[in-house]
Amino acid sequence: MTGLLPDLPLRSAGIAPEWIALRHRDAALTYSELASAIEAAAHGLCAAGLRKQDRVAIYLNKRFETVVACFAAGLAGGVFVPVNPLLKGAQVGHILRDSAAAVLITSVDRLADVADEIAASPAVRIVVVVGDEPGVPVRADLAQLAWPELLASGSCAVHRVIDIDVAAILYTSGSTGRPKGVVLSHRNMVSGATSVAEYLGNTADDRLLAVLPFSFDYGFSQLTTAFLVGASVSLIDHLFAKDVIAAVRKDRITGLAAVPPLWIQLADLQWPPGIDDHLRYITNSGGRMPRATLDKLRAALPRTRPFLMYGLTEAFRGTYLPPEEIDRRPDSMGKAIPNAEIMVVRPDGTPCDPDEPGELVQRGALVGLGYWNDLAKTAERFRPVPAQRGELPLTEMAVWSGDTVRRDAEGFLYFVGRRDEMIKTSGYRVSPTEVEEIVYASGLVGDAVAVAAPHPALGEGIVLIASPPDGAATADSEGLLVHCRARMPTYMVPHRVEWLSELPRNPNGKFDRPALALRVRDCFGGPA
Repeated sequence: MTGLLPDLPLRSAGIAPEWIALRHRDAALTYSELASAIEAAAHGLCAAGLRKQDRVAIYLNKRFETVVACFAAGLAGGVFVPVNPLLKGAQVGHILRDSAAAVLITSVDRLADVADEIAASPAVRIVVVVGDEPGVPVRADLAQLAWPELLASGSCAVHRVIDIDVAAILYTSGSTGRPKGVVLSHRNMVSGATSVAEYLGNTADDRLLAVLPFSFDYGFSQLTTAFLVGASVSLIDHLFAKDVIAAVRKDRITGLAAVPPLWIQLADLQWPPGIDDHLRYITNSGGRMPRATLDKLRAALPRTRPFLMYGLTEAFRGTYLPPEEIDRRPDSMGKAIPNAEIMVVRPDGTPCDPDEPGELVQRGALVGLGYWNDLAKTAERFRPVPAQRGELPLTEMAVWSGDTVRRDAEGFLYFVGRRDEMIKTSGYRVSPTEVEEIVYASGLVGDAVAVAAPHPALGEGIVLIASPPDGAATADSEGLLVHCRARMPTYMVPHRVEWLSELPRNPNGKFDRPALALRVRDCFGGPA
């Protein structure tokens, strides 16, 4: 399918206007109602002064208006910038100023929290407040209006855009320094939805649960894949993992997407009998799911198909492992998704041999347009396709992931580690993921992250930071190390174990590895 991002819900509205598009708590929105709201909001944005390709920052929790705003920005000819609702004032201010957002759509309480940041963001010209009132004025020169006013602004003409124009800027969690904005076109996002819906077999009968934030490409894709086929999406801002299971049961969810830290929690909970009568599939991305966690989920949900996936915000999604391959190769990240090519290359760009580790490089319609306001980082990560022969007059750009993988003789890929997370100890390169996989299999931890800390003799020492398993009275460091020594080469065994009641996570729900590494950086006394 080709076209613009807002075409996804609008086309489904033309086919089946009375089908349910969105559910939130006890309310529902049909495709007809969703399409009408998107069109009204798009005209309202243009009437308020939105210019072509203006950035529209959306700082809301999950609700109908959040979804409407994202798609209305694209229909109006703007660029939507979803801001994770967990972010605080200074982080929101950075995104507003870095993206030069012209419009902010938020709620009354959030407006109060970021009023100072708006005042310090001169590019912001329009503030739309979800609710019946526009909120307390922030700046004298701002056009400030309430959501109902936006929808009632009339039929001002929208700006014309095409599929290669920018649709969104998604800010990463900022694992190294301030968050950076990944620029995605309409073509990127529609191609991604088409590809994922194809291998997941999505149909209009599906009901997806939107657990992850829409500022995360994996979270937003729950909307795009559903709207592509006329399926419905239930919105949830969960506090506890048990709330997710309750929502799956209540709305008879057929597809559930989550990241490893959430799956680890969900795997340890009791799933109601028969829930896999309707839960057709689960998906994992954002990191490798521990084998022990996968085994627990498969035991609890024997009729639910697990799809293990790998993706980059810079290229949406890269690979998936078909469920029928899991028993044969449970540690594989699969092969390329439809309409994408994955290469494994050496530093000089030549292809690696089978089982030779190399950098994962992705090409195709899903590769984004670069990083907003960061030419240097764009040039580092978005580079010409390896070994391009030069017959074409224009150079095709690929995304060089920085991730080390290997491909076996049958073409299946295996994750080795991130270049910037690999631990160099005693002359060996150790993958944190491999350490964590063995640790989880012990059953002696709840969560676990392996990080490097400077070591005077080894270069870097391996520090395992873990939480005790649910119900455990004490943490068993010695038992854990005995388990590791029996299953790891000596150089891979953690040199130190630190216990926390709960491991910190970044706004996308992933473990905050930089924060954990900073916490233990001096534990060995530093380099000699």
